[in-house]
Formats: sequence, C-alpha cells, structure tokens
Amino acid sequence: MADSKWMPRWFYQLASPRWCYQICGKLLPWFTVAALALLIGGTLWALIFAPADYQQGNSFRIIYLHVPSAILAQSCYMLMAVAGAIGLIWKMKVADMVAKACAPIGASLAVLALLTGAIWGKPTWGSWWVWDARLTSMLILFFLYLGVMALNSAIESESTAAQATAVLALVGLVNIPIIKYSVEWWNTLHQPATFKLTEKPAMPAEMWVPLLVMVIGFYAFFAVTLMMRLRNEILRRERRAGWVKELLLSK
Repeated sequence: MADSKWMPRWFYQLASPRWCYQICGKLLPWFTVAALALLIGGTLWALIFAPADYQQGNSFRIIYLHVPSAILAQSCYMLMAVAGAIGLIWKMKVADMVAKACAPIGASLAVLALLTGAIWGKPTWGSWWVWDARLTSMLILFFLYLGVMALNSAIESESTAAQATAVLALVGLVNIPIIKYSVEWWNTLHQPATFKLTEKPAMPAEMWVPLLVMVIGFYAFFAVTLMMRLRNEILRRERRAGWVKELLLSK
C-alpha cells in the first residue's frame, strides 16, 4: 500500500468492509427519506405547478427526468473511475466494491437519459435519434458501462477484474469532458447546459427550481441504491468473515 500518512483517518476506515457496512446502514434511512421527499415533491412541482414552455409546451417537462439522469450518469462514472483508481493505488477492497456497484446504476441512468432524450427529441427535432455529438458521446458512456460490467463478469479473479475494470474506467474518463463540452466544441442540435455555476439560469425560477430539486433527489436516490448494492457486495465477499456469520445468525 502506498505511503500516505497525510490521508485522513476516515479514508482508512473506509478500507474496513465491516465499518463501511455499518456506516452505510446508519445513513440509509436518512437518504431514503430525503430521496422520497425530494423526488415526490419535485415531480409534483414539475408536473403541476411549473408553467409550460412558450415554445415546446408541456413536452419540455421531460427535462425533469432527462437532465438529472444525464448529469448523474456522468457523476456515477467519475465516482466509478475514482474508486477504481483508489483500488489500484491503495489496494482497498471496499473501493473495488464501490466501483463494481456503480456500473449497473450508471448504465441504468445512461439508458434513462438516452430514452428520455429520444422522447424529447421527437417533437423538438422531428426525429427519435440524430448522430449529434452530445447524444453519441452519451451512447459511448453507456457502452463503457457495459464494458466494465462485462469485464467484471468475464474475469473470475476478483482482484484481476477490479484492476482491469479500473483501467477501462480511467481510460473512459476522456469521454466525460466530451459529453460536457460537445455542444460548445461542435455545431450540435442539442441545447447548451441547463445549469452553469458561473451563469444565471436562462429559465425562470419557477422552472429551474423544481429541476434543481429533482437533481438533488436523483443524487439522494443514487446514494441509497449505491449503499444497498455495496452492502450486498460486502456481505457476498466477506461471507466467510466472523462478523458476517454473527450478523446473519443474529437475524
């Protein structure tokens, strides 16, 4: 393991499957309540109270699913790559488990982003699909997720699979800035980013505030899903450990 005395204590605590399992169990109820409240509230706000767009009418409302899923699909990939890098450098089993747990979630989010984009594109562009730079790079992101999942399934050794998928995830990171900046780099049909930290949103507050609520809700839901998958993966890999046997016997 690399000599990293400057790393905080919690970083090394995360290396303990037992500690990680327990802390996820404590956080799960809070994130579940937050996810439900934000997603239900954001959906009702978006569908009932947000005004229709002056050009697209009510068809624009799919933005409240499309944008959060597209943002989170990219964030999930970055987390997967970072976790894979930590596993490569510090040989942390929990980091490898996080990376493995991220892949199916990210693939599902990428599918949701592509499907909602196609549904939105039909009335807006007159076509379900165009080989737009943003759409194509998002499709590549989905294939990268599939590649990570396929490697995990094809390689029998857990450690070898973790190393191979980490390398693939790190190489695939080059696609993230392409997705983000493709609209600015090339003349594309896709609209520019809805949220920018340096600029005021182009939409009125009654439109973008529920969108922000949905984005935060998606992140909370992602945290819930990731922690549940991670806890299952920890139990699977540590099934021979004494603390796991005690846990199962106590239930």
